[in-house]
Amino acid sequence: MSEYGEIKELLTEIRDDQREQLAEYKQVTRRSLELQERAVARQEKIGKVYMRVVVLGLLLIAFIVALIIYLLGKLRW
Repeated sequence: MSEYGEIKELLTEIRDDQREQLAEYKQVTRRSLELQERAVARQEKIGKVYMRVVVLGLLLIAFIVALIIYLLGKLRW
């Protein structure tokens, strides 16, 4: 019977270790998903800021071109 008890104890330890491993895996997976969600949110924010900068840059370029055209027209007068 002692061999049976040792086998049972060994199997119990294996089961407990697997449960701990599964719990740790779940924790790591959850943390990984949280980090991915934060990264996506950050990229969306950066994308919005980038679009604003591009629009403002285009408006500034359009203003400078219009100003140059206006000033060139004044020089001909």
